[in-house]
Amino acid sequence: MTYPFRVETPQERGLTRRGFLKGSAAVATSLVIGAHLPGRAFAEAASSAADSGAMAPNAFVRIDPDSTVTVIVKHIEFGQGPVTGLATLVAEELDADWGQMKAELAPANTEKYTNALFGLQGTGGSTAMASSYEPMRKAGAAARVMLVQAAAKRWQVEPSAITVERGEVRHGDHSASFGELVAEAAQVAPPSDPPLKSPDDFKLIGTQLTKLDSRDKSDGKQMFTLDRYPEQLVVATILHPPVFGATVASVDDADARAVKGVIDVKTVPAGVAVYAENTHAALKGRKALNVSWDESQGETRSTQRMEQDYSQAVKQPGLDARLEGDVEAALASADTVIEAEYYFPFLAHAPMETLDAVIRFREGLVEAWMGTQIQTMDHGAIAQVFGVPPEKVSLYTEYAGGSFGRRAQPGGEFAAEAAQVAKALGSERPVKLMWTRENDIQGGRYRPLAVHRLRGGLDSDGNIVAWDQQIAVQSFMKGTAFEQFMIKDGIDATAVEGSKELPYGVPNLRVGQHLMDNGVSALWWRSVEHTHNAYANETFLDELLERAGTDPVKGRLALLGDKHPRHSGVLKKVADMVDAAGSVPDGRARGVAVHKSFGSFVAQIAEVSDNGAGEPRVHKIWCAVDCGVPVNPDVIRAQMEGGIGYGIGAVLYDAITLGDGGRVEQANFDRYRSLRINEMPDVEVEVIRSAEPPTGVGEPGTPPSGPAIANAWRRLTGKSVYRLPLVPIVS
Repeated sequence: MTYPFRVETPQERGLTRRGFLKGSAAVATSLVIGAHLPGRAFAEAASSAADSGAMAPNAFVRIDPDSTVTVIVKHIEFGQGPVTGLATLVAEELDADWGQMKAELAPANTEKYTNALFGLQGTGGSTAMASSYEPMRKAGAAARVMLVQAAAKRWQVEPSAITVERGEVRHGDHSASFGELVAEAAQVAPPSDPPLKSPDDFKLIGTQLTKLDSRDKSDGKQMFTLDRYPEQLVVATILHPPVFGATVASVDDADARAVKGVIDVKTVPAGVAVYAENTHAALKGRKALNVSWDESQGETRSTQRMEQDYSQAVKQPGLDARLEGDVEAALASADTVIEAEYYFPFLAHAPMETLDAVIRFREGLVEAWMGTQIQTMDHGAIAQVFGVPPEKVSLYTEYAGGSFGRRAQPGGEFAAEAAQVAKALGSERPVKLMWTRENDIQGGRYRPLAVHRLRGGLDSDGNIVAWDQQIAVQSFMKGTAFEQFMIKDGIDATAVEGSKELPYGVPNLRVGQHLMDNGVSALWWRSVEHTHNAYANETFLDELLERAGTDPVKGRLALLGDKHPRHSGVLKKVADMVDAAGSVPDGRARGVAVHKSFGSFVAQIAEVSDNGAGEPRVHKIWCAVDCGVPVNPDVIRAQMEGGIGYGIGAVLYDAITLGDGGRVEQANFDRYRSLRINEMPDVEVEVIRSAEPPTGVGEPGTPPSGPAIANAWRRLTGKSVYRLPLVPIVS
């Protein structure tokens, strides 16, 4: 049976069968270009194409007879822009017209679609552009070479005499569209190392091209997992334990089964699943469950108790992530010493589309559709649950309504849960597991709780002579497949990221790490640990500079010296932007912050006032970003704006707290709210022109927002902000 929503597999599209197959009838219908990834992957692709005629393993470009160029995007798209960005790279080298470009998401296939920076298929760390810049350009360049050679053979001219512009191949009076040449071009062996353009010749890279996915998202045509309703679909919801680490003790499901439309109730490792003919019945059935929980192994500490434990830890030096000079001696001899303790709460990702997946198991084969951020992990988790080899599982990547890291799970936990729920039903009907907002807010995998203790010393001239930062935070790498790469000599690279690399010239500097045991499930949140580390760095530094009577911008530039020109570049740019805006209006104040994360440099200046209730109102954010070659400045600006809005919401309002017995006290947007549209400040973004390799923009806009706002608030009110959120939680 073919379900109405069914996504064609690469095999069905011909991607693995008809690529460079000479004489194949399939070749006559479309041209498929093997992508050029480094090393063995490309060698295998070329060998495969040359020796057996089979499709090269890295298929990223398809050109159809109607001249449509389709780019197969190996990353998930949840608004951060890889569909447009990667298509731009191909179109640039192919000399295609932007109007003929399309994109589709690649299915799970580590062999073909590996993220070169991860070693597996996945999206995260703002790596989509950084990992694809050259390979995708080469994919487009290879296609261009093949089309040109086909045209040269047809017209009996030298390839060097042929031009390609906006999707048309020309020589003298001859001209042909891509589509007219695909049958012949498909019989040309792909070049192993096609030449790439000089950046001086770029026509599309660096311009503001229309996003490929905007139209379908605007008119509702774009499908997400939540939209998938195949024939015979069973909808499942799940009741999770009320405490992290608790398990099901007993279930009375009589009332749930009595609900019209409820099909079955099953206990699964993650909780109790209710299956129904529709969503309403599934939710009503879940509400009717009577479950007893075994909380003996659960995390029952409150947030307040955890903070006490963390605070006690940072009183002592932790494992040194960075140590320069003699910090204790410098502090002892300093003219002035400032000390502060910072408290950062758990934060939920809260994407608008909650976690969901559709899974069907039939005749030994598994098909799954979900917004997967680490396809390799999710694919493996599903295969393991069903007890089938990976080749029996087809996982199709769906567009997702946000993620912020939520859909990137080191062990494929949600994929495994969805598979367990589908398997437990024991039916060949497809099962859609839908998490509710309450599942999402209370179900964890939060940004970890963190406590920082900072001590800074000034000499009699106002120079910063000592900096000691102790960080207590939970590691979400321990116990995962990433531990061996991310934790070295006891230091979790994510726990101290952004602090260990503090760019300022301080002669005596120490960053210590305390990895805390915690039963609450944690995960990378947008910008990961850069968010709280950047906040502590930039607010504490600002306070030291103020105490020394130093201008916050000039003071930072002096400490950066000439060793960090890109930090200084964005800082100078944003200062110029603010200078052009004029003086600070009465009743307002401005604060600055600069931070590097994921290879990109961002400086921001926030302008705030008191909203009349003793709370900050953010009027404007000026932002300068240096992310290397700006492939699409419009996408970059959009990502800065989105990251800033996300960061402001978190800093002002958001905290996940655990009350008595470890119960999460928030469940929905009434007590865990995003920034509302009327609260979004004016944002002005300048993108630095650069010839450096492009880096990511999905995350780096978030870390500087919080400290810029807090610094402005301190200048306005005289109050330092050591505990987030800025606006106290309403109980």
